[in-house]
Amino acid sequence: MPDTNVFDQVRDIFADVMEIAPDRVAMDATPDTIDTWDSLRLLNLVLACEEAFSISLDPEEVERMTSVRTIVETISGKI
Repeated sequence: MPDTNVFDQVRDIFADVMEIAPDRVAMDATPDTIDTWDSLRLLNLVLACEEAFSISLDPEEVERMTSVRTIVETISGKI
């Protein structure tokens, strides 16, 4: 079960980067369900999360970030 505190922080960062309302950010959100989710915004999201959580993500980890759930799980595993 992903950490809800991590989810709350990711939700706020994600909403800011994707320019959507935080209430639209669900664990099952993917590029198919978020119109503004593209590769450039994913890169910006990764950079913002690395800064906010004081972590460094490998390219392989970023590649697996295909949903909000996988983003939260990846970050939870790094902190």
